[in-house]
Amino acid sequence: MKVGDRLLLKMVPLTASLVMRLLNLSIRKDIIGVDQLHSLWDSGEHVIIPFWHDQLFLLVFGYPGKRAKLLISSSKDGELLARTMKYFDQDTVRGSSSRGGRAAFKKMLELCQEKADIVLTPDGPRGPRHELKDGVVQLARMSGRPVMPLAFVCSRGHRFKSWDRFLFPFPFSRGVYSFGEPLYFDKEEGVDGFRERLKIAMEANQRRAEAHLESYGLSAI
Repeated sequence: MKVGDRLLLKMVPLTASLVMRLLNLSIRKDIIGVDQLHSLWDSGEHVIIPFWHDQLFLLVFGYPGKRAKLLISSSKDGELLARTMKYFDQDTVRGSSSRGGRAAFKKMLELCQEKADIVLTPDGPRGPRHELKDGVVQLARMSGRPVMPLAFVCSRGHRFKSWDRFLFPFPFSRGVYSFGEPLYFDKEEGVDGFRERLKIAMEANQRRAEAHLESYGLSAI
């Protein structure tokens, strides 16, 4: 590894974690729908939490648990993110639909036997944007775990011209984290049926977050 790359991997995660913490402190935020997550925990269940890739930056602050297992790409950007998550005591599993996918999925399935939630971006790491891939559907089918969509919206920020239109929230904006209803895979509906139901649920949860923000007279960026 080149010296520049080593320096990048050392400095960027630390800097990013500090920026994230400062932004989180400045943003006025609500977390809605989280009572259902606590109810599942109380009953001994743990969940699969999918969220869209563009909402990644501050998602760690919307998760009320102590530790989750995050699926992160094996790319260089993924390495930066994985190292950043260590500053928040979050465990990561490396792999994606394009690199190391089978091994990562097998590991995630094994982790479903543990008392920890599984977190992933079903449209990452390269898109198409807001399009569900098979990983989250198959994980729900094979593990039997409930799937709870998570969405984040904010009133002010910048969207990059990347494939996912990545969202960078601005300081002192208002944000909303929204947990959707838990969904269980139904054998009778099959993979395609569950994928469509999950897609509809994620879209509905996104609209719910936006509507909550609109209750303050604000629009989501």
